[in-house]
Amino acid sequence: MQRNAHTFYPILLVHGLFGFDKIGKFELFHDVRQALRNAGARVFVPHLSATHDNEVRGEQLLNQIERVLEGTGASKVNLIGHSQGALTARYAAAVAPHSVASVTSVSGPNHGSELADFLRKALTPGCLPEQVAETVVTLFADFLATLSDNQYQPQDAIAALNALTTEGVGAFNDKYPQGLPKTWGGKGREQVDGVRYYSWSGILQSNALAQQLNALDPFHAFCRALSGYFVTEGEQNDGMVGRFSSHLGTVIRSDYALDHLDTIGQPVGQLRTGVDPIELYVEHAGRLKNAGL
Repeated sequence: MQRNAHTFYPILLVHGLFGFDKIGKFELFHDVRQALRNAGARVFVPHLSATHDNEVRGEQLLNQIERVLEGTGASKVNLIGHSQGALTARYAAAVAPHSVASVTSVSGPNHGSELADFLRKALTPGCLPEQVAETVVTLFADFLATLSDNQYQPQDAIAALNALTTEGVGAFNDKYPQGLPKTWGGKGREQVDGVRYYSWSGILQSNALAQQLNALDPFHAFCRALSGYFVTEGEQNDGMVGRFSSHLGTVIRSDYALDHLDTIGQPVGQLRTGVDPIELYVEHAGRLKNAGL
């Protein structure tokens, strides 16, 4: 039976660091967008900088929200942001709550990422390693941008890294606290300034054998290797973001057996057994529909 996920407002899928909407025939959110459309939702993927800070990307998102509103005749949009895309969506909702019906954080570093903290410490500010890393990463982001058919967006790798550290996100949260929990690991207010806030995320299982076929996914191995740099949430992270750091608004669940890249429905995730990350988006669209959003 086909599920009805025809939300009242259009859905925008907001990508995170190194993300993109489309390169050639490959779409980052292809499976998610197709599943949502099959369920009746109107879905758009904005074109944002692959590397930049949250406010710059947020301003880009605001511009594209206006285009969607003009094109569809809708008065608001539902924002679903993956990883840094959650912070981008939060900025847009805080600045223009009249244009946003809901913000959903999927594996979003809403209190910063311990991995970003480690990388920031490893790159001495103003010294050669930082300059080399910035050049290489920015060139890579520019390369991704040249493959896209969309208008070029500026790139700034170090600004992106700084914006994802615990310190950087802490400063961001001081300005845009909407939906944040009052206590570590808790839930935030479901609605602020007329905007509904939700979140979900996953964690790595205790050992690779517990992942079954998922362990064959090279991206999963990459996430598991990165998880070693977590201290505070050493046993509770998805390889890039800590479980409790991801909490925002109504926490649907933060311990799905999914790594950071699984929650975007990346292609190799087809090896996955157990929870279907694509289905989580369809279920959430139904949740938004039932809430009148």
